[in-house]
Amino acid sequence: MWTVHELSEISGVTARALRHYDAVGLLKPTAVSEAGYRLYDDTALERLQQILLFRELEFPLREIKAILESPNFDRNRALEQQITLLELKKEHLENLILLAKGIKMLGVKYMDFSAFDKSRIDQYAEEAKKLYSKTPEYQEFLEKSKDWTPERDKAMEAGIMGIFARFGEIKGTDPGSPEAIALARELQGFITENFYTCSDKVLLGLGKMYSGGGDFTESIDRAGGPGTAEFAAKAIEAAVGSI
Repeated sequence: MWTVHELSEISGVTARALRHYDAVGLLKPTAVSEAGYRLYDDTALERLQQILLFRELEFPLREIKAILESPNFDRNRALEQQITLLELKKEHLENLILLAKGIKMLGVKYMDFSAFDKSRIDQYAEEAKKLYSKTPEYQEFLEKSKDWTPERDKAMEAGIMGIFARFGEIKGTDPGSPEAIALARELQGFITENFYTCSDKVLLGLGKMYSGGGDFTESIDRAGGPGTAEFAAKAIEAAVGSI
């Protein structure tokens, strides 16, 4: 586990920014020590890398949160975009270095500004954004959350984690039971009311994401105990079937 100070040193992200990420629900600590210190594990570090990836693509924090919590998020595709963007930036910097060296060696004015052109980088970043922003769920979430305060974020997180805590209370039972299915439908209704329209197809995708390991699985299992995410996913599948 890492403290805010240690994570700041590892990542280069300021402690103030990390606390802000926590406040807006973008990067929650894995645990809080008895002394009140935020603690982060490897999964949190991986999520922070994803956040920084989208910051490189110049996404606002609110949009990054919507993307990372979307059932359509594809980590491998995001990494491919990051690699391409960094290669474009590398090429841009190399051109600037060559320009500066040329001016220094020649010792004369050189009135060519093409090396400063960032249009390819800007165009790629814009195209990358469109891959995510075109989904109706993404647009609906942005509209619903545009006026949210940090307090509202916390209330929404508490609401959804409360449902998972109740999944945890029955995780030793049949995930196809009426009670488990009712909880799955309650979760679907909560998401539709507060985030975006959660169709059966979207709910099934979320269930797979919940049980797929990583930040979501750990967060859900913290709310309801080990195995809660897997149980919730099975209850969702029982509720909506395979689509």
